[in-house]
Amino acid sequence: MIMLIKTDSRLHIPMYFFLSNLAFVDISYSSSISPNMLVSLLTERKSIGFAACAIQMFVFVICGSTECLLLAVMAFDRYVAICHPLRYSVIMSGKICVGLAAISYFLGIFYAVLHTTLSFSLSFCGSNLINHYYCDIPPLLQLSCSDTHTNETVIFVQVSINCVGTTVTILFSYASILTTILKIRSNQSRRKAFSTCSSHLIVVSLFYGMIFFMYLRPSSTYSLEQDKVASLFYTVMMPMLNPMIYALRNQEVKCAFQRMIRKSCRVTRVEI
Repeated sequence: MIMLIKTDSRLHIPMYFFLSNLAFVDISYSSSISPNMLVSLLTERKSIGFAACAIQMFVFVICGSTECLLLAVMAFDRYVAICHPLRYSVIMSGKICVGLAAISYFLGIFYAVLHTTLSFSLSFCGSNLINHYYCDIPPLLQLSCSDTHTNETVIFVQVSINCVGTTVTILFSYASILTTILKIRSNQSRRKAFSTCSSHLIVVSLFYGMIFFMYLRPSSTYSLEQDKVASLFYTVMMPMLNPMIYALRNQEVKCAFQRMIRKSCRVTRVEI
């Protein structure tokens, strides 16, 4: 997806700029978790070093937080494109797009530094067995013999601000988009507007559903076994599904992919 957007000039618009950033975050997600998980499944080595665990958590939090923000930015981009088409090129200029992406990464890094510092400043004096397939924050807190109330409060506040704030942005954007689409008289234009938004809505629903299920449910209902299944879905399955969802439901991406295939298969005949 990244190479397709980079090489096809027809996809050099804000929507696909943010999509390429989302693809990069998905690659980082999988790269930080899947290799070690596969090694653990295929060999007898089921351990991870203390520093490696901290790095894995750091990258994971960056990716999770940044993806939330990027999905909200992509919803705002669709809102401007459909509700304010005449001002789209002004509002979503190149500098604005780069700035929104940079803010998303900056906040992701800030949250990662915060959570990793708080988690690894705790004392671990008991079992070193993490009941998970990667170094997530909740199972790590369960191993600590320190008071984790501050950590849990920070997690709840950060996830609430990050996820709830971005969710409100997404809901407002799509409520405005739906209102605008219903006013369109042309069925073809209406279908095109729906098709450009449907892929993003599918990704948002899957990703946010798992996030809210994992981090914002009551502690009395918390289960590590359920947590592991949910984590597997949005750290391994979602990064694999996202490009497929956007590619299969987006006519412009499919056409760009076909052009790339034809270009790579083209035979140049040289006459001597």
